[in-house]
Parts: sequence; C-alpha cells; structure tokens
Amino acid sequence: MARDTVDLAFVVPLHGPAGIYGPSCEACATLAVEELNAGSGLLGREVRLHPVDGADSPRAVADTVDAMITLGEVDAVTGWHISAVRREVALRTAGRVPYVYAPLHEGGERTPGVFMAGETPTSQLLPAMRWMADELSVRRWLLVGNDYIWPRGTAAAARAHARSAGAPLVEEFFVPLGTEDFTPVLRAIDAADAEGVLMLLVGHDGVEFNRQFARYGLVGGVERLSPHVEENMLLAGSTAANRGLFAAAGYFEGLNTTASLEFAARYYRRFGSSAPPLNSIGESCYEAMLLLAHLVRRAGSLEIPQLITAGGGLTYEGPRGRVRLQGNQLQQEVYVARADGFEFDVQDVLTA
Repeated sequence: MARDTVDLAFVVPLHGPAGIYGPSCEACATLAVEELNAGSGLLGREVRLHPVDGADSPRAVADTVDAMITLGEVDAVTGWHISAVRREVALRTAGRVPYVYAPLHEGGERTPGVFMAGETPTSQLLPAMRWMADELSVRRWLLVGNDYIWPRGTAAAARAHARSAGAPLVEEFFVPLGTEDFTPVLRAIDAADAEGVLMLLVGHDGVEFNRQFARYGLVGGVERLSPHVEENMLLAGSTAANRGLFAAAGYFEGLNTTASLEFAARYYRRFGSSAPPLNSIGESCYEAMLLLAHLVRRAGSLEIPQLITAGGGLTYEGPRGRVRLQGNQLQQEVYVARADGFEFDVQDVLTA
C-alpha cells in the first residue's frame, strides 16, 4: 500500500570515534526536514527521517538499510557516515532507491543512483596544500590517517600532488579507528624534516592526536592541515592543541556570506544558543537533503533514472552558496580556515 510520506533512512554515527558529529548531523537534518515540510514536502508528501546508527560495522549498517528497503519502509537513503559504510550501503541501494551521500569523500563513486554532496581531494585538500605552500611556505608533508577507504584514497591523491610539486611526502602513517596513543607518529614527526602534517583522522581520533601533538611540544614548529577538523573537534581540544591547525571545507560556521549567515540564523532560532555546533559535517547533512529535494522536485519522481536525468545542469542556492551538480558530484566553493581558539577564522577561498 502506498504511503502518504517520503521516508528516509538517515545514517549517522551515534557512538564511537565519529559519534562526536552525531548531534550536529541530527540537528541540521531535522531543520532541513522541518523546512521541507513547512512547504509542500516532497511530491506533496510529508518527509520523515528514520535514524540508523552509522557507527556500527559497515556490513551491519548495510543489512539494516537493506531490510528497510526490502520491507518498503524507506524511499531513499542519506546521512553522514564513513566511506567504508557507504561502499557497503551503495551495494544494497543500487538500482533500488536513491542514496545521497553527505560527507567529503575520496572520489570515484559511480554506483547508479548515488549522489555525492561532499568535497573531494581535488577540490579540497590539494588546493589547501597549494595554499599552505604559497602563504606559509609549507611544502614538506608527513601524513597520518585512519586506516580505511577515505584516508587511503585521499592519501594517494596527496602523494601524487606532493610528488608533482617536487616535495614527496616525508612519511605516511595509518592507524585504526579508535586509536588512543599516537606516540610513534609524534616521535616520527619530531624526527622528520617535515614542515606540515596532513591529518586524515576522524572525530575523537583527531581530537586525541591534536591534544598529544601539543603535549609533545610540536605546536609552533609544524603546521597541521585537515579536511576533516570541524567546530566540535575544536571544542573538544584546547587552545594549545588548536594553535597552528588549518582546515579546508565547503562550509564553516564562521563563513561570512549571506547564505551562511542566513542558515546560521535559522539554525539557532530553531535550536537555541545551546544547539550542537554548526560545522561542515552537520551542514553536509542539510546539503544532502537539499540536493535530494531539488532532484526530486525537478524529476517529479523518486525513481533513479528520472533523478539521474534531472541532475543534468542542476544548480541551486544553499548555505554553501551556489552549487552545481556535475554527473553525480556536487561542485561547490571550498575555503581554508585557521583555528583561532575554539573557532575558525576563514582565510581564503580555494581554487581547484
């Protein structure tokens, strides 16, 4: 029996290293749904979210989503979760329901019906590395990342970029999600002839690395750049741990554009001054909902072939400004920012 709602499996981490992002993701997605439903919803139907814990094993998350699709409980999938989860979930959604993936990612996702809202290394990390070289003379990098698909794929792009710039990566380290002790990496940084550290660490792992980086006495001598550090992670750190830390993203709470300021005003009006911090990760969940809404309204359907056709030439305005869908990838402005205590000071817009 046809439902009078559009139901979305909303996959976000609710525990584990990435659980720090969960409240911001849930708040931003809730705002998106409420704004959609204040209008006509989607296809004239109310939109509803069905949370799924994206911190479970990739296979377990995919099994849950698969069951929801098979039982006819959901019409689409979205949310923020790591690429290892995305890879498993995409196998289950392919050809069945649309899947709008919110986060930054390593690139290369071509599963039919999967649309990518987040940044890629070519638009985010590599331009930020060039900016750091031009502005701060940081050219020799050491890389540390979690050991799964996104850091590995992003590291490959960084490796090729560094080699082409004439300064190959000094060393690369990959650690399991949930790593608590970074002493071996910090010793290597201290001993290496590196000017910067590329941080491809998620959530609590990145927070703990930054704390230990400061305690080891490396702040002030070596810069850090991350495409993943955001406002929650700054708040969980310290002023010492955050000094000398740079981030690149399509959105920051401190982004001083009309679209960003209007979004922040709506967010804090809805959730109050004690709301979870606005950040690139939470906003990406709002952005994914916005992308899905524009595709569905343009297609007049939730069917994957119609959505793919509707994506051709799609542009719209959102918190990140004017964005454009090219193939299945959203193109957007990306910015570099410097941590200033517990906030980000946006420095520049990057050129891919």
